[in-house]
Amino acid sequence: MTYSLSKITEHIGINFQGEDITIDGIHTLSEASATQLSFFTDSKYVSQLADTKAAAVLIDEKHADLLPSGTIALITDEAYLKLALVSKFFAHKLESTSEQPIVGEGCDIDKHVSFGKNVTLGDNVTLLAGCYVGDNVTIGSGTLLHPNVTLYHHTQIGSDCIIHSGTVIGCDGYGFAHTKLGEHVKIYQNGNVVVEENVEIGANCAIDRAVFGTTYIRKGTKLDNLIQIAHNCDVGEHSLCAAQVGLAGSTTLGRNVVMGGQSATAGHLEVGAFATIAGKGGVTKSLEGGRTYAGFPAIDHKMWLRLQAKMMGLIKRKK
Repeated sequence: MTYSLSKITEHIGINFQGEDITIDGIHTLSEASATQLSFFTDSKYVSQLADTKAAAVLIDEKHADLLPSGTIALITDEAYLKLALVSKFFAHKLESTSEQPIVGEGCDIDKHVSFGKNVTLGDNVTLLAGCYVGDNVTIGSGTLLHPNVTLYHHTQIGSDCIIHSGTVIGCDGYGFAHTKLGEHVKIYQNGNVVVEENVEIGANCAIDRAVFGTTYIRKGTKLDNLIQIAHNCDVGEHSLCAAQVGLAGSTTLGRNVVMGGQSATAGHLEVGAFATIAGKGGVTKSLEGGRTYAGFPAIDHKMWLRLQAKMMGLIKRKK
């Protein structure tokens, strides 16, 4: 899908003058190509303005001069809201049309599995009753989908994975821009999810597609039941997440991270490799790898134990 910049700006109510160009997508300042539109809403990314390759950027007037000479500044004081409006242009068109998938050797597909268009299955894939496999999905060899698994469009599943019943992969992330009157405008999630090889995902998990780019579940990771992975997360290789873990958007887990039951993270942070988060731990900032953390906010586990002991001592003294 491509659109002229003049058509986009007319739709979102921005004045645009200059040479009209063709736009084929949206991405971040650091990742946008010369045919994509980007946006600037947070001063912590100001250093990326000078180097962006974006064709045009939604930006406030104060920072517009920091853009490269070849990048068009689309001046607005509501860049995030305008981004939401633009995102609809590039949303995947959902249709009920079905096509027979490209199927490898030895596959076992229940007659009650539904397919979108342009689906590709490797060898020895097993899909049980009630699964839905959306447009442009690929599933690697030896992978098993238990009943009623849903794979939204453009999801990629690696080889030798097991996905249990009721799990949804590639659903929209929780993204909204807000008007000055407090109304909520959907940001269409136009990225995808990639699940690498040898991953097992429990029942009734939800893994959100990226806003743009990709949500990753890296190879060898094992997810328990009832887990939420938000948009643009990157779950490192061989990580373990127990039941009811929740990762907020753009969380990055290093390899072999262990998260206990009902532990969770705030968004836009990193947990280092081989870190362990104890059950019910709440991660509010980036944490070093190779250590164990507990509590809310999550701190070093031994320190948390000492803190609990001191609080119990205070309670006992008051009695």
